[in-house]
Amino acid sequence: MGGSASLLPRDVLGEYQELTFLSKQEILLAYKRFSELLPKEERKISRSTRVPKSQILTLPELRANPFQHQICRVFSTSDARDDSMSFEDFLDMLSVFSDSATLDIKSHYAFRIFDFDGDGVLDRNDLEKLVNCLTGQGEESRLNGTEMEQLIRNILEESDIDKDGTINLSEFQHVISRCPDFASSFKIVL
Repeated sequence: MGGSASLLPRDVLGEYQELTFLSKQEILLAYKRFSELLPKEERKISRSTRVPKSQILTLPELRANPFQHQICRVFSTSDARDDSMSFEDFLDMLSVFSDSATLDIKSHYAFRIFDFDGDGVLDRNDLEKLVNCLTGQGEESRLNGTEMEQLIRNILEESDIDKDGTINLSEFQHVISRCPDFASSFKIVL
């Protein structure tokens, strides 16, 4: 761990602590994990260092997550739209998924992850993709058309307060506020 601390200047470490929900130890561990995703000869991290999405997805915490591609899309600041991540992107992701992040922050990012087309609302297509991610992609676990339609109708009936056929962020956060286990289940532990 001493090696990680020496590569991350104290003032930068303090800045990361102020800007995230992570402790000093968690930031240093994140730095170590991020650098291990790079080829050995590139392990000195700078602000321009990016890890390809394919490497990020090798992390055990993401490998089994049905929303892994969406998570990378939401947290990546890549101009190339390749969903690669900088160390700061990686920290942001870990911060949001940490136990210390607020329910408001977690629900905001969950909404963005579930908004597959990025249009700012969860519509029928987003909800269908969401259900398919949760139930699995195999034919045996996939809902048939009637079951899917009924489930989406039930979700909208319960969540769509303004009855416009979509769920916006405030409606989503209202639903999440009634789910006491959401914050504890929406996490990645290093």
